[in-house]
Amino acid sequence: MLVRYLSFISRCCFFLIIGLLPMLWMGCGHDDRPDVSNISIQLQTRRLDKDLAAIDTSHVADGLSRLRESYPDFLDFYLDTLMGFGLHGDYHEASEGIALHLKPFLSNKDIRGLFDTVQQHFPDTRAANKDLTQGFQYLKHYFPNVAVPRVIYFISGLAQWSVVTLDTNILGIGLDMYLGQQYPFYRAVQIPEYAIRKCEPAYIAPNAFQAIYRNMHPFVTEDRDLLDLMIQRGKEQYFLSKILPETPESVRLGFTEAQLDWCRANEAEVYNFFVAKQLLYDKRPNQVYRYVFDGPTATGMPPESPGNIGTWLGYQIIRAYMAQQHNTSMEQLFAEGNAQRILQASRYKPK
Repeated sequence: MLVRYLSFISRCCFFLIIGLLPMLWMGCGHDDRPDVSNISIQLQTRRLDKDLAAIDTSHVADGLSRLRESYPDFLDFYLDTLMGFGLHGDYHEASEGIALHLKPFLSNKDIRGLFDTVQQHFPDTRAANKDLTQGFQYLKHYFPNVAVPRVIYFISGLAQWSVVTLDTNILGIGLDMYLGQQYPFYRAVQIPEYAIRKCEPAYIAPNAFQAIYRNMHPFVTEDRDLLDLMIQRGKEQYFLSKILPETPESVRLGFTEAQLDWCRANEAEVYNFFVAKQLLYDKRPNQVYRYVFDGPTATGMPPESPGNIGTWLGYQIIRAYMAQQHNTSMEQLFAEGNAQRILQASRYKPK
């Protein structure tokens, strides 16, 4: 009798625990995520790629004059700074910039094919707009005074302009850099494989908010040791984790899932590598930059490692730091410029 009773109790406890697991998981994983549903974002977007493709190549100057009315703050920046066409505001049919650069660009069959391909992949930008809007809701929650920029979609002829910012007013997104890993011409223009992996639509929002963060907090490399560089990158990743909480960590970092798994499994070895090699306080660019910029793999580590492993390690230190500093805001975190103080306060000791 007692045995049957205990068996019944055990079964009840088992099913109770199973039933509670989803609630426990949701609580553990999401209770620090603020509710931003009441923050209204009116995202303003324009498709420069479509408008530029629609220009009559027999009357380029007239088409540009009309575009200037729609893109008064961005058109010259796009034509001259991004594309290097050298118009400098001279919108006359015989101008050198139009005759020698812009008109041949718009008439080129490969560029026309690129316009068509972008249109096929992005007949609209609703998915990207949704991700951006949600990100801006979180951004406004944490930084209420930050303005939401206008979003302008463009193409650069595969010149690798994924995202650009113009002051704080405009966010430019190059749709031709998000056509998917299988798009054949990425390899034709010699974009490396580790970069092609990130030519997917899922990277639009992470790249956009990374650009916004770097506009707020530029990455400073001059006379900085590796620890400082890693902490700067770690702050950036912490920012992205708060602004894009639903985006997988591998996407925010630009890693494959296998690379991220390798980092987690070898965290102590990675940290000890930098300590043993005396790299944490090394300021030599040729020795330290490769650990905080994208690359195929981390120098001196197994091929399973990501090239940008210093960014991941910096993020772990920042997470440990914020876990210790319970009342520290993101503004306070970003204002703390002493990397050594952050490392010490984090009590970071991976095992």
